Amino acid sequence: MKKLIAKILKKALAEKGIELKEEEIEGSLEIPPSSDLGDYSFPCFSLKEKLKDNPVKIASEIKNKINSSENFESIQAKGAYINFFLNREKIAGNLIKEILKEKDNFGKPDAKKKEKIMIEFSQANTHKAFHVGHIRGTSIGESLARIFEFSGEKVLRANYQGDSGMHVAKWIWCYKKYHSKEKLRKDESWIASIYVDSVKHLAENELLQKEVDVINRKLSEGKDKSLVSLWKKTRKLSLDSFVKIYKELNTHFDVYFFESKVEKSGKKITEELLKKRIAEISDDAIIVDLKKYNLGVWVLLRKDKTVLYSAKDLALAEEKFKKFKLDKNIYVIGAAQSLHMAQLFKTLELMKFKKAGNCEFVPFSEVRLPTGKMSSRTGENILYSDFLKEMTDYSKEEIKKRQPLISEKELENRALKISIASIKYFMLKQSSNRVIIFSKEDALNFEGDSGAYILYSYARASSIIKKAGKNFKKNLEKGKLESAEFELIKKLLQFKDIVLNSFSNRNPAAIANYSYQLSQLFNEFYHACPVINSDREDFRLSLINSFRQVLKNSLYLLGIEAIEEM
Repeated sequence: MKKLIAKILKKALAEKGIELKEEEIEGSLEIPPSSDLGDYSFPCFSLKEKLKDNPVKIASEIKNKINSSENFESIQAKGAYINFFLNREKIAGNLIKEILKEKDNFGKPDAKKKEKIMIEFSQANTHKAFHVGHIRGTSIGESLARIFEFSGEKVLRANYQGDSGMHVAKWIWCYKKYHSKEKLRKDESWIASIYVDSVKHLAENELLQKEVDVINRKLSEGKDKSLVSLWKKTRKLSLDSFVKIYKELNTHFDVYFFESKVEKSGKKITEELLKKRIAEISDDAIIVDLKKYNLGVWVLLRKDKTVLYSAKDLALAEEKFKKFKLDKNIYVIGAAQSLHMAQLFKTLELMKFKKAGNCEFVPFSEVRLPTGKMSSRTGENILYSDFLKEMTDYSKEEIKKRQPLISEKELENRALKISIASIKYFMLKQSSNRVIIFSKEDALNFEGDSGAYILYSYARASSIIKKAGKNFKKNLEKGKLESAEFELIKKLLQFKDIVLNSFSNRNPAAIANYSYQLSQLFNEFYHACPVINSDREDFRLSLINSFRQVLKNSLYLLGIEAIEEM
């Protein structure tokens, strides 16, 4: 609807000598606080300078240049605003027909040139814990991948995992020195505990770091067969423990990158940068001095010539574009790495890497506990497996309150889906640049702003449709719309704009918040308007079906599976 209004306004503005793009006009459109002021409003304050006139007069003159349309009951100028009142019955009928016809495709933006885009996300390191904080990056990355695909892009999901470097050396050192009698296990909590133990021992005696450095150097050289064998075995166990997690989180990857595979090329690039004088030797380490760009010093190789993340990231960027012929590369990485990413992009630019400008950083802030910041180093975090068990146990209690006779198998299945939905929604509903204080009680609040509430709304709508049967007539334009019906229609009408907003701003939170608001309006409609056996049964069932479809599409874009029963 915004597109239609923008098109109408563009023509009227052109007659006044104002040339604005439709996208600019769309961005200026507002939804008034009261329906008495219209369904959409266009403020004319910004035109004051261009037309050298009073905004109130400008609004009146532009309104007079707009031709009437069957989609609007009226178009009025009030103060400095042009207010558009929709033809409720016409809009409702057309929208419901469109939703029920397009189904899973409803909301897709207009076709445009398709780009090949790689979205790198999750990046859980081997030999460390997969904790609650990792869920945020995984959820954002998967949601963005779906939004981009829905918008017509060709998406490659990539996972770049740290399977080499100092953290691996610490783990192997600790296992060999303190845990060698323990059997190797594909157990997330056991693997994490070894790493935490290594940090504890090293904090107690700093001299032990020399032993870790030796292991790190030997792993980098790859000549110690027993050490390399232990690394391969433990690496596989760690990666295998992630497979189940990714399946539960409803995500997958098309491409896996590993640090160990880009070490050599990272070292080679470093040597080339040294020759070109982009890099330099400083205190026996190799660095890129970026101080004149206010980006500090970026270390590529340590004194002992072991390769750091920085050099590996340069090699990875080259490999991505060369191997996969990408148009764009998007990094979904923690905001704590903002300086590192700025250093990476600037160095790629200094290297005259042709695709340097096609790299984009989508940062996300930390997930904290009510007690404070989480850390895989100290063990002050919630392991994914332990956390999920807490969530599913809580979900089971809530489900049993509603369905005491549910089978154990169905209870397990439903509790898992509700828990995953609740976790992911909690991670996605807030802007990615905000720190999250994770609360289990808030995330699984079945009556508040939560994934559980949204799933319940979908299940309630499904129950009504099931109860009515599948053969109701689709009478879409019967009688005058009630206020609750039209508020729901207006919210359904916004879905396309929300998708476009989320795509343009790389912001799944817009869709998450929309899903909650849509669910709220559906529940208000349900309480205000009788459905089955009412004189408007067919229309309201069609409206409910439309709501189900749009909410299902919204949840899909969030990486959340809709369920028919709670």
